[in-house]
Amino acid sequence: MNQKESSNDHRSAYLGIVLLGIVSLMGDVVYEGSRGIVPSYLEFLGATALIVGLVGGLGDFLGYAARLVSGFLADTTRAYWFFIFLGYGLIVSIPLLGLPLGLEIAVILVLLERFGKAFRSPSRDTVLSIISKDVGAGKAFGIHELLDQIGAIVGPLIVAFLMLSTDNYNFTFAFLFLPFLMLLVVLAYTYKRIGSKAIAIEPKKIEGKKEKLARPFYIYTFAVLLNSVGLIPYTLILYKASGTLQPTQQWIVPLIYLLIQGVDAPMALIAGYAYDKFGIGVLVMPFLLSFFPSLLTMVGAELSTLIAAAIVFGLVLGTQESIYRAAVSELTPISSRGIAYGIFNTAYGVGFLISGILYGLLIELKLPFIVAVFYVSVTQVTATALLLYIRSKLKTQITDR
Repeated sequence: MNQKESSNDHRSAYLGIVLLGIVSLMGDVVYEGSRGIVPSYLEFLGATALIVGLVGGLGDFLGYAARLVSGFLADTTRAYWFFIFLGYGLIVSIPLLGLPLGLEIAVILVLLERFGKAFRSPSRDTVLSIISKDVGAGKAFGIHELLDQIGAIVGPLIVAFLMLSTDNYNFTFAFLFLPFLMLLVVLAYTYKRIGSKAIAIEPKKIEGKKEKLARPFYIYTFAVLLNSVGLIPYTLILYKASGTLQPTQQWIVPLIYLLIQGVDAPMALIAGYAYDKFGIGVLVMPFLLSFFPSLLTMVGAELSTLIAAAIVFGLVLGTQESIYRAAVSELTPISSRGIAYGIFNTAYGVGFLISGILYGLLIELKLPFIVAVFYVSVTQVTATALLLYIRSKLKTQITDR
């Protein structure tokens, strides 16, 4: 391949990465924008605190767990773009909340959106890993996450402005039809530009029997599971922050959430470039950083401490959503990558489900701080040790070649 062809391939790769990032950006404007008002809207419709909590937890769990099935189906059928279109199409569930259909339908729509994320994520990540093979998975997932997080910031700001201006849930949700339609336009254009090319560059062996996932992938996935089990969820950081504020100061809480998203975005890009330069060992940093949000939150009785916890959580989240996913492409064959991302994301979701339950109990039961220290240490030290083991195995494989 000459220099001109190589340059064209790089431009095409970056175009595809940016287009997929813009698709995710528009999706985030809709569904991340809605996340701040869905709980209060369900309460407005008559939901109890238990129902609101159950819908939120169940939705996030299904959004991760169902990726195992969607990843397997995507690899089996190779219909990656079908699942991408289906998954993003189900985001229409959010604008449909603007119709006065009652609590039961609203709950179904909220859960449908989470299923949509489960359908699209393994296929989208697979396509992203394929088109970025010549420019670096770290940069690709970092750029994608940066654009994704811009949407996660813009969306809540739009919704907050609409609620402040109109104080009308139905109008606010219905307004999100506009960015949803823009999402469909950008997605169609993205498919036109890179759809066939992304599948065409897959190696011929993908047509045959799928390769098995190797042991290092499963060890890495377990390490990420332990890392997420030991990391306190952002919802509990916000919960404790809310408890430190007066009723008239509750507007500060969504700003802390925006702070997390704001830190996440640039961190994803920086981490992506670092991953391409230094490899999987870069993940040691977010694994070790995961100590601090959990411990600062558990000990935190002041708002400043909880804001510090939110900032560090944002740093960890930026790497989780970018180079954690990039590492999967290094450990798996393309022919089984859809199911690999399905398994990985399922483990990731299970980890946060367990984390939310255990940290919630620690807070509710007011157990001594030393219990939290022990729990965090066991999970994160073990996760880091497994990561270093995988790194050494990868180095040995490279040396053997």
